[in-house]
Amino acid sequence: MNESLHPLTPHHLPPFITAPGDIDILMVVMGIVLLMAILFVGNIYLQLHSLPERMAHKSKKLQFEIVAVLCLLALFTHNHLFWIAGLLLALIDLPDFITPLRSIAASVQKIAGIPPDADPTEPPEMADAATPVSDKTADDEAREQGHA
Repeated sequence: MNESLHPLTPHHLPPFITAPGDIDILMVVMGIVLLMAILFVGNIYLQLHSLPERMAHKSKKLQFEIVAVLCLLALFTHNHLFWIAGLLLALIDLPDFITPLRSIAASVQKIAGIPPDADPTEPPEMADAATPVSDKTADDEAREQGHA
Protein backbone atom coordinates (compact mmCIF):
# COMPACT_ATOMS: atom_id res chain seq x y z
CA MET A 1 0.00 0.00 0.00
CA ASN A 2 1.30 3.40 -0.97
CA GLU A 3 1.81 5.70 2.07
CA SER A 4 2.16 8.84 -0.02
CA LEU A 5 -0.15 11.73 0.75
CA HIS A 6 -2.52 13.34 -1.67
CA PRO A 7 -0.89 16.32 -3.38
CA LEU A 8 -3.43 18.80 -1.95
CA THR A 9 -3.01 17.79 1.71
CA PRO A 10 -1.07 20.06 4.08
CA HIS A 11 2.50 18.99 4.76
CA HIS A 12 2.09 18.46 8.50
CA LEU A 13 -1.15 16.85 9.68
CA PRO A 14 -2.47 16.97 13.27
CA PRO A 15 -1.68 13.82 15.26
CA PHE A 16 -5.35 12.76 15.59
CA ILE A 17 -5.69 12.14 11.85
CA THR A 18 -4.87 8.53 11.08
CA ALA A 19 -3.94 6.81 7.88
CA PRO A 20 -6.57 4.65 6.19
CA GLY A 21 -6.79 1.22 7.81
CA ASP A 22 -5.16 2.29 11.10
CA ILE A 23 -6.89 2.29 14.50
CA ASP A 24 -8.30 5.65 15.47
CA ILE A 25 -6.88 6.05 18.97
CA LEU A 26 -8.83 9.26 19.67
CA MET A 27 -12.15 7.56 18.90
CA VAL A 28 -11.33 4.59 21.17
CA VAL A 29 -10.30 6.89 24.03
CA MET A 30 -13.40 9.05 23.60
CA GLY A 31 -15.59 5.93 23.52
CA ILE A 32 -14.15 4.79 26.84
CA VAL A 33 -14.55 8.29 28.32
CA LEU A 34 -18.16 8.41 27.11
CA LEU A 35 -18.92 5.00 28.63
CA MET A 36 -17.36 6.01 31.97
CA ALA A 37 -19.27 9.32 31.95
CA ILE A 38 -22.59 7.53 31.32
CA LEU A 39 -21.92 5.07 34.17
CA PHE A 40 -20.83 7.88 36.51
CA VAL A 41 -23.84 10.09 35.80
CA GLY A 42 -26.19 7.08 36.03
CA ASN A 43 -24.72 6.16 39.41
CA ILE A 44 -25.16 9.71 40.70
CA TYR A 45 -28.74 9.74 39.38
CA LEU A 46 -29.62 6.49 41.16
CA GLN A 47 -27.93 7.64 44.39
CA LEU A 48 -29.89 10.88 44.31
CA HIS A 49 -33.06 9.03 43.42
CA SER A 50 -32.77 6.71 46.45
CA LEU A 51 -32.01 9.59 48.84
CA PRO A 52 -35.48 9.66 50.51
CA GLU A 53 -35.43 5.91 51.01
CA ARG A 54 -31.99 6.00 52.63
CA MET A 55 -33.04 8.94 54.86
CA ALA A 56 -36.15 7.11 56.07
CA HIS A 57 -34.18 3.91 56.65
CA LYS A 58 -31.47 5.69 58.67
CA SER A 59 -33.92 7.38 61.01
CA LYS A 60 -36.02 4.18 61.34
CA LYS A 61 -39.26 5.91 60.35
CA LEU A 62 -42.55 4.05 60.50
CA GLN A 63 -43.39 5.18 56.97
CA PHE A 64 -40.24 3.63 55.44
CA GLU A 65 -42.19 1.25 53.20
CA ILE A 66 -44.37 4.05 51.84
CA VAL A 67 -41.28 6.14 51.05
CA ALA A 68 -39.67 3.16 49.31
CA VAL A 69 -42.76 2.57 47.15
CA LEU A 70 -42.96 6.26 46.24
CA CYS A 71 -39.29 6.22 45.18
CA LEU A 72 -39.86 3.15 42.99
CA LEU A 73 -42.95 4.71 41.43
CA ALA A 74 -40.98 7.86 40.67
CA LEU A 75 -38.17 5.80 39.13
CA PHE A 76 -40.40 3.81 36.80
CA THR A 77 -42.98 6.47 35.90
CA HIS A 78 -40.58 9.45 35.68
CA ASN A 79 -43.12 11.42 37.69
CA HIS A 80 -41.18 13.77 39.97
CA LEU A 81 -44.19 14.36 42.21
CA PHE A 82 -43.79 10.86 43.69
CA TRP A 83 -40.14 11.57 44.50
CA ILE A 84 -40.98 14.90 46.14
CA ALA A 85 -43.76 13.24 48.17
CA GLY A 86 -41.33 10.50 49.26
CA LEU A 87 -38.73 13.09 50.25
CA LEU A 88 -41.23 15.09 52.28
CA LEU A 89 -42.55 11.93 53.93
CA ALA A 90 -38.99 10.88 54.81
CA LEU A 91 -38.32 14.26 56.41
CA ILE A 92 -41.56 14.41 58.43
CA ASP A 93 -41.80 12.46 61.67
CA LEU A 94 -45.32 11.09 61.91
CA PRO A 95 -46.77 10.92 65.45
CA ASP A 96 -47.24 7.50 67.03
CA PHE A 97 -50.98 6.97 67.51
CA ILE A 98 -50.86 3.19 67.95
CA THR A 99 -48.97 3.01 71.26
CA PRO A 100 -51.40 5.20 73.26
CA LEU A 101 -54.38 3.38 71.73
CA ARG A 102 -52.91 0.01 72.73
CA SER A 103 -52.32 1.33 76.25
CA ILE A 104 -55.93 2.53 76.49
CA ALA A 105 -57.21 -0.81 75.21
CA ALA A 106 -55.08 -2.74 77.72
CA SER A 107 -56.30 -0.52 80.58
CA VAL A 108 -59.94 -0.98 79.60
CA GLN A 109 -59.45 -4.75 79.39
CA LYS A 110 -57.81 -4.71 82.82
CA ILE A 111 -60.74 -2.73 84.31
CA ALA A 112 -63.22 -5.15 82.72
CA GLY A 113 -61.37 -8.14 84.17
CA ILE A 114 -60.40 -9.54 80.78
CA PRO A 115 -56.79 -10.68 80.47
CA PRO A 116 -54.96 -8.25 78.15
CA ASP A 117 -54.05 -9.37 74.66
CA ALA A 118 -50.43 -10.07 73.88
CA ASP A 119 -48.58 -7.09 72.42
CA PRO A 120 -47.87 -7.93 68.76
CA THR A 121 -44.69 -5.85 68.75
CA GLU A 122 -43.06 -7.91 71.52
CA PRO A 123 -41.65 -11.39 70.89
CA PRO A 124 -43.51 -14.27 72.56
CA GLU A 125 -42.17 -15.28 75.96
CA MET A 126 -40.27 -18.54 75.98
CA ALA A 127 -40.37 -20.85 79.03
CA ASP A 128 -37.02 -21.81 80.52
CA ALA A 129 -35.99 -25.25 79.30
CA ALA A 130 -34.07 -25.88 82.55
CA THR A 131 -37.12 -25.48 84.82
CA PRO A 132 -39.55 -28.39 84.74
CA VAL A 133 -43.15 -27.56 84.01
CA SER A 134 -45.49 -28.66 86.82
CA ASP A 135 -49.05 -29.81 86.29
CA LYS A 136 -50.02 -28.52 89.74
CA THR A 137 -52.10 -25.39 90.06
CA ALA A 138 -51.62 -22.68 92.66
CA ASP A 139 -54.54 -24.12 94.73
CA ASP A 140 -52.91 -27.55 94.85
CA GLU A 141 -49.60 -26.07 96.03
CA ALA A 142 -51.38 -24.02 98.73
CA ARG A 143 -53.15 -27.15 100.08
CA GLU A 144 -49.87 -29.03 100.23
CA GLN A 145 -48.36 -26.26 102.33
CA GLY A 146 -51.34 -26.27 104.69
CA HIS A 147 -52.95 -23.07 103.57
CA ALA A 148 -56.56 -23.18 102.60
